[in-house]
This record gives sequence, C-alpha cells and structure tokens, in this order.
Amino acid sequence: MCKASITSVLILGGTSEGYALAEALADRADLRVVTSLAGRTSEPRRPAGALRVGGFGGVDGLAAYLAGGRIAAVIDATHPFAATMGDHAAQACADLGLPLLRLERPAWAPVPGDRWEPVSDWYGAVVALRMLGARRVLLAVGRQALAPFALLDDVWFLVRCVSPPSPLPAFAHAELLLDRGPFDLDAERMLLEAHNIDCIVCKNSGGSASAAKLQAARERGIPVVMRERPPRPALPAAADVAAALVWLRDVLAPQP
Repeated sequence: MCKASITSVLILGGTSEGYALAEALADRADLRVVTSLAGRTSEPRRPAGALRVGGFGGVDGLAAYLAGGRIAAVIDATHPFAATMGDHAAQACADLGLPLLRLERPAWAPVPGDRWEPVSDWYGAVVALRMLGARRVLLAVGRQALAPFALLDDVWFLVRCVSPPSPLPAFAHAELLLDRGPFDLDAERMLLEAHNIDCIVCKNSGGSASAAKLQAARERGIPVVMRERPPRPALPAAADVAAALVWLRDVLAPQP
C-alpha cells in the first residue's frame, strides 16, 4: 500500500492571523505546516506545527529554502510593516513559480471624532509632534523605531514595548512600560489619564488587540500620529483565516 503524499506549506508568521492559520491546519494529515518567525523576540509564542526561527539570507536564501523543502505554497502572514520580508517572498515565489498569498488584517480607518495625523515614516512623525506641540506622548511604535523620537528633548514619552529596547535611546524625558496586548479600553483610558497623555504615536497595524488606544484618544480629544502601511507587492490577498483556507484548498487541489 502506498503512503499518502504530504504537502509542505510555509507560513511566514508573527501575527495573530499566522498563528490562527497554523492552528487551523494543524490536524491535516496531508499537510506539513512550517511557520517561520523572524526571531526578534527572545521568547516567541510557539505556533502549531513545525517552527523555524531567523532570516533566510535574502531572496536567494529564501528561494533555496523553498526549493530544498519542497514547499508547495507560501502564506505571507508577517506584520503589515515587515515590508522587506514581503518583498523577498514575492520575488522568491515568482522565481520558483510558487503560489503566494498575503494574509493581512484590514488597516484601521478614522471615524468621526478621530484626529489622525498620517505620516509615511518616523521622521515625519517627529515633525508632526513638533507641529502639534505635543508634550506628553504615548509612543507605541515598537522597540526598533525609537531612535528618531529621542531628538525631541522637550517632550516626555511613555515608551510602550513588548520587550526591552537594547539599548534604550537617550531620551531626555521618558518612562519605559513593558506590556503586551490585547489592551482593554478601560485600561487604556486610565493609562492616558494617569500620565496626562496629549498625543499618541503608533503604526496602522489594524486588528483589535491594540485598537482600544484609538477609541481612548478619540474620547479624550487628543491627536494620533499614525504611520501608514508601506506598499506591498500586488498579490492574491485574504483578510482572514477563512479566506486563506479557501485559497490554499484551491491552489493545492489536483489539476485535471
């Protein structure tokens, strides 16, 4: 009796959607699901299925991994701001003729009452803070994007990160808060009130885990300096796991 063939699928992960997709595929006996994480956090949450951690070594390294692992399909479920990995995946999959899906939660959109200042980079955010006259700022941009804000020596920052920056830039006035979402609306309200926050700086990550700060800012009437998402290659896209499962079913279906 012939053993049923097993198809390998690579998830470029790091988001809640990537974890949920791996979980949804975990019991499939016909699939080997590998999630790749960048390794930027010291103790990442382990996804269902196989795990690899670290970079691939550019487009050529990723292409070699895909070919060597006999990967049949790739789902890019990286963070909306992980543009370099997305570009590498698009190029490597195009070179090998592999199907590639972008699994990405929808971006946040302003609603009546929001005071958003959209920017395309962090130095633009620094300029926006000066124009707004901000003095006490919740900085929720991730630990790798802090350095430009240390230029503002007349602003106090509440720097919220998942893990400690190494090193923390030389802010003139700052307090470090280590915390991980999801964040509760009442807690966000209290945080802004307790620290007298008059502006928030963040990325347009989308999703519900960190959206409460936007409602709290709206209620408080304070501006949000919002970094817009970087452009991504034109790819098939899914906004949720259910749509990604349909795409995967179709691309892996035997051809007539």
